[in-house]
Amino acid sequence: MNRIKKYVIIGLFLSVCLILPAEEVIEAIVAVVNDGYISLSDYKERHDVYYQILSSQLQGDDFSKQYADIKENLMDMMVTDLLLLQEARAMRIDVTQQVKDQIERFKEQNGFTNDDDLVNALNQQGMTLEGWTQDFENNLLRQSVLFSEVGRAIAVDDSELVGYYNQNREQFRQPEEYTLKAIYVSSETRTDDEVEARKTEIDEKIAAGEDMSALAAEYGDGPEKDAQGDLGIFKKGELSPNLEQAVEGLGTGGLTSWIQMPGGWYLIRLEEKTESRIMAFEEVRESIERKLYEEKNQAGVEKYLGELKKQSFIKILIPNPLEIR
Repeated sequence: MNRIKKYVIIGLFLSVCLILPAEEVIEAIVAVVNDGYISLSDYKERHDVYYQILSSQLQGDDFSKQYADIKENLMDMMVTDLLLLQEARAMRIDVTQQVKDQIERFKEQNGFTNDDDLVNALNQQGMTLEGWTQDFENNLLRQSVLFSEVGRAIAVDDSELVGYYNQNREQFRQPEEYTLKAIYVSSETRTDDEVEARKTEIDEKIAAGEDMSALAAEYGDGPEKDAQGDLGIFKKGELSPNLEQAVEGLGTGGLTSWIQMPGGWYLIRLEEKTESRIMAFEEVRESIERKLYEEKNQAGVEKYLGELKKQSFIKILIPNPLEIR
């Protein structure tokens, strides 16, 4: 009996189970995948997890679009996951030690000193240690199959890297960068006259050659006071339009006039300006290599999964499981 015929018989058997009287049905089956199946409860549980994640992160149209996409593709995702786990079993892949190592690393990174801390944190999220560990293991198994069957064979040679760089040089252009220092005078706790008096006093001291950092610490308000006027480094486009317009025309060491912003006034000095440039190939080599590898890997995974599905018996018994109450 060949593989497909064997699974057809299994599928027919499970299909019959679905039409038994309700009191005799232990668990509804929504899909048969080779010698395995996806139950209705598994499907709804996965749906609910995705729904909770999406609803906690998105709202409105963004949520609606993402949720519609999940509902449309959930069955295929679960079939694919099950196929990969079946392949991992056939290939006798063992990730036991990897699971232990990664869980220990996870505990360390999140400040869990023992398993009880981890268990309590998982319970607060409605999860058990056993279920979470099983999910962890299943993910590693699926990744191992894909790497073994696709990723391991992918190579990106130097000619591809150089070719991509030469054809897409503008992708690697760095915008201008401004290193800025500022004195900020708040208008929220001062009258207009007090603000003007403070600005005039600062202007006079700068004209007399006094250090701007010291003046920011003495006369400034807000975070700039504690930072002695250091604003940091900004790429072109990161500043608000009025600040960027004022800074663009300055040479190194140049001062803007006082710039009014909500809540106060800024006096800004350009400490350093880095001109726009295209990064050298060696600076972006690794990022290009990652990009090309991911593109090849994605194409390879899609091809591999397509072939795997063709070779397998897949029977969708309940196309719309969410309609089952």
